[in-house]
Amino acid sequence: MASSSMGDARGPQVEVRSIDAASRSLTFVLWNCDLAVANSLRRIMIAEVPTMAIDLVDIENNSSVLVDEMISHRLGLIPLMSNNIREITYTRDCNCAEYCENCSVVFTLNVRCDTEYNRDVTARDLVSSNPDVTPYFSSDDDKGVVIVKLRQGQEVRMRCIAKKGTAKEHAKWSPVAAIAFEYDPHNKLRHTTYWVETDAKKEWPVGPNGADEEEPDPDAPFDYNAKPDRFYFTVEGTGVMEAKEIVEKGLMLIHAKVVHTVSFLQKLRW
Repeated sequence: MASSSMGDARGPQVEVRSIDAASRSLTFVLWNCDLAVANSLRRIMIAEVPTMAIDLVDIENNSSVLVDEMISHRLGLIPLMSNNIREITYTRDCNCAEYCENCSVVFTLNVRCDTEYNRDVTARDLVSSNPDVTPYFSSDDDKGVVIVKLRQGQEVRMRCIAKKGTAKEHAKWSPVAAIAFEYDPHNKLRHTTYWVETDAKKEWPVGPNGADEEEPDPDAPFDYNAKPDRFYFTVEGTGVMEAKEIVEKGLMLIHAKVVHTVSFLQKLRW
């Protein structure tokens, strides 16, 4: 995808470099802002963008070799499609006693191995009560995450409750697999100390982002007042929502926090 820039020249600027649907990633550059703002965006995308994940597991029967707690943990880490997350209420904000269709999605898992060959129980075996919230599959041929293996006569029968949450509570709700975050690729600010044997340039080559910035003069005096103002992001999603949606939701959350803070300060009497 061709790069595109956006933003008011007086404030932060954003240039989207690429969107790769195959790898579920988005690369963009953010500049004309403070390091704290850029890092806040990174942290919010990781920990505060809500998604769906299995949170409760009611096990009726488990005769597999894995204990109940291990299977429950594996179920919780299965990425669930969360494109319509706005339509689902947080359980803490719902009026129901425990969970209902407004704040949760029920998955059923009922598999028995009746052959002499081992049977893989995968995310494909999960049956959802909501067609919009299903396990993520990279393609039609993707068999999904393996939950447990069964041999002849073994069975798993359970009911799983998926709820809306954020990674601040548990990492299973994080929409990203990783976020690459870089600034000052030439290390002219000396925020990074390299461990060098002989030649720093050969042992620590400058990454591709270094082409966007001028290489510093090694003989120039060090500027103690210099600050980073250009930040390079690569957001790689887990598949539960598009990478661009993760960035958009992260920016909306930052905006909401600023508005809330300003509103609170305006109510104070100085």
